[in-house]
Amino acid sequence: MVRMTLTQRDPAQVVLEALHDDPVIASVKDETALTEVLRSDRAVVFLLFGSVLDVVRIVQRAKDAGKTVLVDVDLLDGFAARDVVVTWIAEHTAADGILSTKANLVRAAKRAGLVAVQRFFLVDSFSYHQLPRVVEQAKPDAIEILPGCMPRVITWLRSDTDVPVIAGGLVCDKADVLAALGAGAVAVATSNRDVWDM
Repeated sequence: MVRMTLTQRDPAQVVLEALHDDPVIASVKDETALTEVLRSDRAVVFLLFGSVLDVVRIVQRAKDAGKTVLVDVDLLDGFAARDVVVTWIAEHTAADGILSTKANLVRAAKRAGLVAVQRFFLVDSFSYHQLPRVVEQAKPDAIEILPGCMPRVITWLRSDTDVPVIAGGLVCDKADVLAALGAGAVAVATSNRDVWDM
């Protein structure tokens, strides 16, 4: 079942517009961080915690605060890496989208009408060179590369793919944010609360 929005706009375009206005994404790893980000000006939240028991409540808390919410389905306790998990998220939560390293879950999100961000851990040239092939197969709305403090790699990616790039992980300060955005990232995802307050 494809989720319909009140505005009937492409959900990925809505998220990209939000990131244009506020390119710092709050990556939230626990309830304390969630409480803090709900009081912040950050518009987009990546939920990196939760379980089958509480993900509905956690997402709803963020949505009630007016946040755009993407859930990292790879990190949810009690779920397996199967398409049905994404369908369940679409049908039982108010999440706007998902994050995953797995191509099948990215494709499932697209079928369910959710925004799909595919995460890549770039640890060497082999992982970098696999990225275009995987992106072509999964067709995510955006990719998140980790670590995100690699402006040179972001520049390469902007040449190698037309999929929007989000820089995540090891983003420590304003200089890292500016370097990533200057290299062509559409946004920076960070759990560093000092960066949330920039």
